[in-house]
Amino acid sequence: MKLAGAKAVGYFAKPDPNHAAVLIYGGDNMRVALRRQELINALVGDKAEEEMRLTRMSGADVRKEPALVLDGLKAAGFFPGPRVVFIEEATDAIAPTVANALSEWQTGDATLVITGGQLNARSKLRKALEDPRNTIAIGIYNDPPSADEIMSLAAKVNLTQFEGGAKDDLLSLGRDLDPGDLQQTLEKISLYKFGDNTPVTSTDIENCAPVAVEAGIDDAIHIVAEARSAEVGPMLNRLFGQGINPTTLCISATRHFRNLHAAAAHPSGPDTALARARPPVFGPRKDRMVRQARGWGVARLEKALGVLMDTDLSLRSAAKAPDQAMVERAFIRISMMRPK
Repeated sequence: MKLAGAKAVGYFAKPDPNHAAVLIYGGDNMRVALRRQELINALVGDKAEEEMRLTRMSGADVRKEPALVLDGLKAAGFFPGPRVVFIEEATDAIAPTVANALSEWQTGDATLVITGGQLNARSKLRKALEDPRNTIAIGIYNDPPSADEIMSLAAKVNLTQFEGGAKDDLLSLGRDLDPGDLQQTLEKISLYKFGDNTPVTSTDIENCAPVAVEAGIDDAIHIVAEARSAEVGPMLNRLFGQGINPTTLCISATRHFRNLHAAAAHPSGPDTALARARPPVFGPRKDRMVRQARGWGVARLEKALGVLMDTDLSLRSAAKAPDQAMVERAFIRISMMRPK
């Protein structure tokens, strides 16, 4: 039987112990691994391995010794409780072995959990688990998680109360992060709020979110965007002294000013545009960028982007003045375009 969407998400959290086997497949190994971990914990608990109720094997092991699968399903556990036989990195080569083992599966045998890579619709392994009524096949795709999925993950680490727009900020961040990064960020927020009974705020999320740009680079770009031209030279000297590449600074500044331009030009206003940016901008940083976008205006931002693009081309050409000097001159020039 094949599951997808909300039914698949619900199944990972509450699987049917009467099913003989579950296949989880997909191109993103991290997404597959996280779902597999959730499924096995729901079936046998997090102590199954130390209680010898979880048997692991690879697809290569099964190809060498096909009897491992049926033996694992039928073996009697030393500790009481449900058991799982887990096969990782499975391919179509083990489909006949799996089908044969499942044909002899009976109630009380271990549940077979299989993970594999991207399997197409003609996959023999998929067919072996999609066709029977007592087996499940679930494809994991690289779609952003739904709001329900993100809030379910948050609830598992005791994040249930949110202040103001913090919930929307978390949803925007969750849709942009990889599953592993999202899980780590939620755990980090939970630890950050440990012993604090107040609702999660946008500032809490911003403080715990992965840093997309190095803090020093971010500070330098804000100095330019806020027309603090006297501070540009000293800040860049510090960054260059730390080994920051001038091209990296130029690329980061271009990304920042493009976000400001999109925010200034958006018909619904800068707040809406920045919330929809990728990666999303929220909390105090969003408030700061909203002020910047309104202070610059669309026309001046277009001129600033023109300077940055010309500088980027010069940095990539063979010609030329020192890279550091070109970036410093461009940043000072841009910072003087905006009225204070």
